[in-house]
Order: sequence, then C-alpha cells, then structure tokens
Amino acid sequence: MKTFWARISSLLRMAFIWSVLSAIGLVAWHLKHPMLFFWRGVETPVLLLLAAAGAFFALRAWRQPGWRKLEAGLRLMVCCLLLALILGQEGWFRWQQYQVRQASGAMRIVGRHFVVGLRDFDEVKPLAERGLIGGIYLTRRNLRGEDVGSLRRKIDELQALRQKAGLMPLFVMADQEGGEVAHLSPLLEPLPALATLVTEGSAESLEARAHAYGERQGRAMAALGINMNLAPVVDLKPMHNGYWLNLHTLIERRAIAADPHIVLRVASAYGAGLNDSGIQPTVKHFPGLGRVLADTHLVKANLNLAPEERAADWLPFREVTARTGAAMMLAHVGLPDIDPERPVSQSRKVVQGILRHDKGEGWNYQGILITDDMNMGAAYYDGIGRAVTRALDAGVDLVLVSYDPDQYYRALHDAAKNWRLDRIDNTLEVESAMRLQRFWDEKARTPTALQQASIMGEQ
Repeated sequence: MKTFWARISSLLRMAFIWSVLSAIGLVAWHLKHPMLFFWRGVETPVLLLLAAAGAFFALRAWRQPGWRKLEAGLRLMVCCLLLALILGQEGWFRWQQYQVRQASGAMRIVGRHFVVGLRDFDEVKPLAERGLIGGIYLTRRNLRGEDVGSLRRKIDELQALRQKAGLMPLFVMADQEGGEVAHLSPLLEPLPALATLVTEGSAESLEARAHAYGERQGRAMAALGINMNLAPVVDLKPMHNGYWLNLHTLIERRAIAADPHIVLRVASAYGAGLNDSGIQPTVKHFPGLGRVLADTHLVKANLNLAPEERAADWLPFREVTARTGAAMMLAHVGLPDIDPERPVSQSRKVVQGILRHDKGEGWNYQGILITDDMNMGAAYYDGIGRAVTRALDAGVDLVLVSYDPDQYYRALHDAAKNWRLDRIDNTLEVESAMRLQRFWDEKARTPTALQQASIMGEQ
C-alpha cells in the first residue's frame, strides 16, 4: 500500500512540475503580451529564475536510476530550451527597441502616425524630438505623482522640443468622457456622464447645458496642455443591460441615449464646447458598438446591420463630425457585408470606400481618423505590426497604442519594415501626413472662443 501511494505521490508531483513548465513556456512564448502588462517589470527575471530552478532540480534528479533518470533528462532539456526561448524573446524585443530609436527615415515617416501611452516623460522625450511619434496618450496610470503644474511643464517641454526640431505639435490626448470613463480624474475634476444631461433638466436647455459641460471640461484639459479628448461617445445606448462576457466596453453605461437625434444634439453641443476651449473632440466608436455583443478588448466581433439600423447608428457620427469638425475613432469591429476580411480600423473598403469617398453614398469626411487601442484583443491577436500596417495602408491618420507602451516598439518596427516593402500605400500615407499638417496649420490660424474672449478682455 505504501508503494502504491508513493507512486501516486510521485506521479502527482511530476504532473505538477510539467504543468509549471508548460505554463512557463506559454508565458515565454507570449513574452510582453499586453494582457501580462501588470507584471512587466519582473516578467523576464521571474521566468528566467523559474526556468533556471527547474534546470537545477532536473540536474539533481538526473542522478536517480531507471525511468526517473530519463524523465529528469527530458526535463533538463526542456528547461534549457525555455531559458533560450526567454532570452531570445527578450533579446528580439530589445533589438526592435534599438532599431526604432535609431530614427531611420522609414521609422520617422511611419512613426508620425503613432499616438502612444507612456511610462514616464523621460522615455518619450527622444521619441518626440526625433519625430518617432505623433502624439501621446495620458491617463492617471502613467501620471502618478504629477500635479497640474508639473504635468503642464512636462507637456510644454515636449512641445518645445518638437518646435525646435521643426516638427508638428504633438497630439496630447485624454480619455475624459465623464462618468465611468474619466481617466484623468482626480487630477481633473470628475464630471457625471453626458447621459445625465438627458435625464436631468429641461429638453429646451439640453444643448446649452451640453455646451457648458464641454467648455468646462475643455478648459480644465487645456490648462494641462491637452489638445484632444477621445469623447464624445456617440454609439447608441443598447436596449440590453450588457452581457457578462463584456467586461470592458460597457457601452450601455457610457452611451448618451438610444435615440440618435438626442445623441446628435448632445454630442454636437458638447463638441462645440470642447472646440471653444481649444480641445479637439473625437466621436467614437465607429461603426457603433451599441449592437455589438462581444468585447473587442478581448475578442473579435462583427456587426451585421440592416439599412435602417445603419442609418440610425451612423447618423451621429456623420452629423457631429460635419458640425464640429470632430475626429473619429474607428473600432476593431468587422462589417462583413462591406469588408469580410478586415475590421473597420484596418479596412480600406470602409475608410476609402465610405468615409473618405466623395461621390454617391460616400461621406467625404476629411477629418482625422484614429484607431481604437491596438493593444485590444480584436486587433492584437493578428499581430500588432500587421494590424498597424493594414490601418495605415487603409489611410487611417493615427494609430493608438496606449495600454501597453512596449507594443509601440514592436508595432513601429514591423510597420516601418512593411513601409520599405511597399506594403503601405505611399500616396495615402502622404495624404494622411498632409491632413495632420493642415489640422495644426488651421489650429494655429484660428483662435478659440476662449482665446478670443481673452483678447477682447485685454482690449
């Protein structure tokens, strides 16, 4: 009996060891994956330590006789392979990072379309100065320890570096929708969701209250040096209360209303308020997430719309951009009847065939198009370099890499290589760069309502 239980114990111990080695291998194969960002600072050292410990104990067990010696030898070989895999993955990332920082012509051409999250301003300074990025994304997670004064000084320093280098200003982006999504609060005053404007107060004053909200929020952002807000959400509020697998999108909590005309009224007035404060509004998330059941932060999703559904869902996107000059964020959602192969954020058929097209049913939209975060599962699982390449080849102006800043180096390295291989349409890239330059030229020529009021007060 003792022999039987000893064998069972030995088998369980062996199963546990091989399970741990399998887990190490899985994580090592996906080293620096966005979903593992929470332990990025210790990821490689811990994996190396575990693999080395496994090799050490396998070497000790190798002295035992019989089948145990064979198993220990196999384990030792696997641990050595894991060590090589971990070092290889880390080395490849460091090489990509090094190549990006060399700031070759291709890196600069493609890099001007990137908006990146950051760990600290010291890391992003050389990227901004060498023209390797077009903007930065700010959230409380990367601004710990900052106050209004220190943040404004650091942003001004980056913009001064850009000016000295003869480059366009940086887009400095916030994600300050109000309500649940207020990623710069408490540094910025937390405000209720825009949807509360619909349920509180009179219908006659709705636009005035939305404009005042946008102006109030915009002034606070402008004081920090922010120039673009990733709001308003103009997805229609869904009829359901969400699904348990939808952990992050949560449009039912973020949307303004289910009626597209109410959304249009609120979003247009809010966007005008942002504009008057010097903040560029951004409508999101085209083609609308109100009818999407899956969570694109984690998985791919498609949207099949009847003509009447499409007309309702797209009305706020088309009209708010026309009235306010808002930028537009493209979601990682597929429209199979238009492009069965690529999501909207990477689809030339959608970007050039609908949004940019100036004939027939085309929108002739000439504003700025920006992708949702390329770290999201719906985009990342195809390879972030491939996803960014497809987005730029479609004519998207800005690609957002915000949640995990390390993915910027991977994405730019691969996209620059693909640009050299003519896998990014050079004509569309040049048009996009010119569009960004026109935006900044127009912004420099046109004072905001807030600036005009200041000038009038001085007179």
